[in-house]
Amino acid sequence: MKLKASLLTLALAIVSFSKPVARQSTSFVQADGQGLTLDGQPYTVFGSNSYWVGLTGLTTDEMDVTFKDIAETGGTTVRTWGFNEVTSASGDYYQLWNGSTPTVNYGSTGLENFDNVVASAKANNIRLIVTLTNNWSNYGGMDVYVDQILGEGQPHDYFYSNPEVIAAFQNYVKVWVERYIDEPTIFGWELANEPRCTGSTNATSGTCTTTTITDWVKTMSNYIKSLDSNHLVGLGDEGWFNLANSTDYAYDGSQGVDFDANLAIDTIDFGTFHLYPYTWDEETPSAMIWGQEWIENHRSAQATYNKPVLMEEFGVFADQNQTTTYENWYSTVIDCGLSGVLIWQAGSNLTSGPTPNDGFTIYPNTPVYYLEMWYSALLRAKN
Repeated sequence: MKLKASLLTLALAIVSFSKPVARQSTSFVQADGQGLTLDGQPYTVFGSNSYWVGLTGLTTDEMDVTFKDIAETGGTTVRTWGFNEVTSASGDYYQLWNGSTPTVNYGSTGLENFDNVVASAKANNIRLIVTLTNNWSNYGGMDVYVDQILGEGQPHDYFYSNPEVIAAFQNYVKVWVERYIDEPTIFGWELANEPRCTGSTNATSGTCTTTTITDWVKTMSNYIKSLDSNHLVGLGDEGWFNLANSTDYAYDGSQGVDFDANLAIDTIDFGTFHLYPYTWDEETPSAMIWGQEWIENHRSAQATYNKPVLMEEFGVFADQNQTTTYENWYSTVIDCGLSGVLIWQAGSNLTSGPTPNDGFTIYPNTPVYYLEMWYSALLRAKN
């Protein structure tokens, strides 16, 4: 897509005039009904995902380029990984397992490195959503806890129900929460990336239901709130519904997630959902229209529970009608009044080379990058 010169010029101008001041507020982002505030003023959640910024050996200068590129789109918020479970030390990681014993990495390839991520985000007036584990095997995740504590090949869903596993995860979470409890650059904590009853191994107990995961969400969100009253807490889920008589797996509760039940939990401050209709085989009547309805349905839940809801991941590939689809989805977010939106995922061209590209990555000075500028300005103006 080639933006008209007048549109691009206007987008750049609006982003320039509407950007927050360079010095970051020392206050914490707060939830206020369906919106978010900072220092009593509306806080616009717009930005991207950069799971890799603390995990790929970047220098502090490269981190600065990463966050600057996101900020140039009008981005205020970045979602990133606060986990990497390993069984042998290599590269950047946060927890090393020796049998059933985990050891947090506080050093220069661990939490000290994440300190640099926080400092760089702060310097670019970016707030961070930090996700604390992964449903999938990328960067370790839930199955490492299960395999190391209970034995390799044990059911994935024991992560949500086994007391020893839950205690180990709570110990890990406590380290992060207490380290950054007074750090306003942290927007909030997310319990997990895309929790489901099944993971990468497909090993399940056969007894995991939406109640299993909702009970775990209650336990973990309450635990974080008992430690940290400063930061928001969200789940990090894909937003699956649990509707009676539905024949669509995105709506029938079969993934173990009940979006409504989880959003209703007192210790969950904001809801999350993702959107990948091609990956999910949701293309009726089209991927774009299915996605539009998915956004609108989560906006309805936002109103029902009077809490902020974020579309914190979405993506289609460049050859899947990408620009038109993103225009539709961004417009839907703004028109229906969803609380915020983060694209998957940010990219930068660094001196060491381009950052990871999974086919969804948006690099600077590309059509979708300019599209982000335009819609960030529209969302900020609406707020």
